[in-house]
Amino acid sequence: MQSKKLKITIRQLAMAAMLTAMSVVIGIFCKTVLNFGNGVLRITFENLPIILSGIMFGPIVGGLVGASSDLLSYLLSSQVYPPNLIVTLGATLVGVISGLSARYAVKKRGTRQFIVAGGLSHLVGSMIVKSIGLFQFYQWLILIRIPLYLVIASVEILLLSLLYRRRSVRELIDSFEVNGNDVR
Repeated sequence: MQSKKLKITIRQLAMAAMLTAMSVVIGIFCKTVLNFGNGVLRITFENLPIILSGIMFGPIVGGLVGASSDLLSYLLSSQVYPPNLIVTLGATLVGVISGLSARYAVKKRGTRQFIVAGGLSHLVGSMIVKSIGLFQFYQWLILIRIPLYLVIASVEILLLSLLYRRRSVRELIDSFEVNGNDVR
């Protein structure tokens, strides 16, 4: 049986690294500036680059971007709690689910793909898995995250859709699928 190897070009690796760095910077900014209630209410858009990486490169690279973003964000920020691997799993699932939904559910790029990929990845990764991971610190207060993430997911989907309407962004995103070196 022949194994499938993940082929990734330098250009794709550089874009995945840039999306990871964007997620880390957004995450650190939000953890320090948009953090209310000692971490229970945190407005963050750090999943936007992770969702985009899943859409652009598929579930494997999307998951790697999610995991590395979460771990690097923890290492570079001044969080008070220790690293939580369940939260890291949630970030990983955001990338994996956005990649799977973009590959199998809605293949055509555009608003519908962003709605499905962003909605499913936020539902599973942010609202369910990350909330389970944070339950040990905040107990039932963590349920406040669910309506908050409904708003955050909606804003991220809107931002992705608006960005994709710009011709230069659309051409950049689409260029990673057209060249035959698709990492999915």
